[in-house]
Amino acid sequence: MAELNPFKIAQQQLDEAAERLGLDTATHELLRWPQRELKVTLPIEMDDGTIEVFHGYRVQYNTARGPTKGGIRWHPEETLDTVRALAAWMTWKTAVVDIPLGGGKGGVTCNPKQMSDREKQRLARGYIRAVAGILSVSKDVPAPDVYTTPQIMGWMMDEYETLIGEHHPGVITGKPIPIGGSEGRGDATARGGIYVTREAAKVLNIDLKNKTMAIQGFGNAGQYAALLGQTLGLRLVAASDSKGGVYNEKGMDPKQVVEYKLSNGTLQGFAGAESISNEELLQLDVTVLFPAALENVITAENADKIKCKISCELANGPTTPEADEILYEKDVFVLPDFLANAGGVTVSYFEQVQNTYNFYWPLEEVQNRLDDRMTKAFHGVYEMYKREKVNMRQAAYLVSVARVAEACKLRGWV
Repeated sequence: MAELNPFKIAQQQLDEAAERLGLDTATHELLRWPQRELKVTLPIEMDDGTIEVFHGYRVQYNTARGPTKGGIRWHPEETLDTVRALAAWMTWKTAVVDIPLGGGKGGVTCNPKQMSDREKQRLARGYIRAVAGILSVSKDVPAPDVYTTPQIMGWMMDEYETLIGEHHPGVITGKPIPIGGSEGRGDATARGGIYVTREAAKVLNIDLKNKTMAIQGFGNAGQYAALLGQTLGLRLVAASDSKGGVYNEKGMDPKQVVEYKLSNGTLQGFAGAESISNEELLQLDVTVLFPAALENVITAENADKIKCKISCELANGPTTPEADEILYEKDVFVLPDFLANAGGVTVSYFEQVQNTYNFYWPLEEVQNRLDDRMTKAFHGVYEMYKREKVNMRQAAYLVSVARVAEACKLRGWV
């Protein structure tokens, strides 16, 4: 569906913010488009000796506030438009948590679930060889995203360092800890979401103890949200992955659910729970919903059936603009993606800083610094939400777009 093109949605969201901020035409037009896009074609030898040709992308959306930063996704449905949209959202994400970086994103159209580790390593290294010219600690710093892992980042960093002939661990973040990764990176996306959910509950006067949560998408972020949600007193009643979900209104032990998923590769068949579809999960009457899968799962078609009090968007772009309006009218408090899931990029930034200093922080310091950043970011957006009487996504856009526009003007670009 054309209206669900993620980049068109990203532009539409920006247009609304630009109009409310009164941005001049040149600044608005500059912020509607990526500053640089690279499309690469990657011939990779597979284990059976055949050559498979993959298509890869890297988009550097805006560099006004610093080097671009953003993950690399490996997904069979990856397109240039999804990467553009995600690069735009990364620009607003780094600005909303006020870290000195711009936004970028990368992707390869592939199905890593059907690839061996050796094939993945060849693809990782081939991608870096193709895009290395536009990467560096002062230009563009990739990180893991959908279906990429710390190990894949390790291969990518090694390939980059091999090409340039010197150590630069900060060129890739989300690496394994023994080769320059940061403590606290593994659960950072979910942990940041938990911090802003805690702050939202405070301003909404909701006591989360013994309240319910449902999680759509049970990858890294969803699994850690299940485990960390307990720290707020939340009870996990439903979780789903791409194959379907499980539900028990009395609650499930998050540790057991995570272990089952890791052991079986699916949630289906988890003992003591009934099957539930992804669509049904979204419509459960729970206190906190964590959409942690892919884009455009809450739309104009189902938004009026959403019953949660708080929707904490750990996925990128799970709610369409039309759905946002419906949820706002229904008093569903949406913690928008580029605020709610900014914990990942924040700890990636911390990793860059530690790599640059060649000095590493203990876990407690990383978590305290993350809590501080996320709490400040939430309250900055919430103050805008109250002052401008807009929904939380629009408020987050107003905060972040104003910061990026200011940087563009101070540089003399517009």
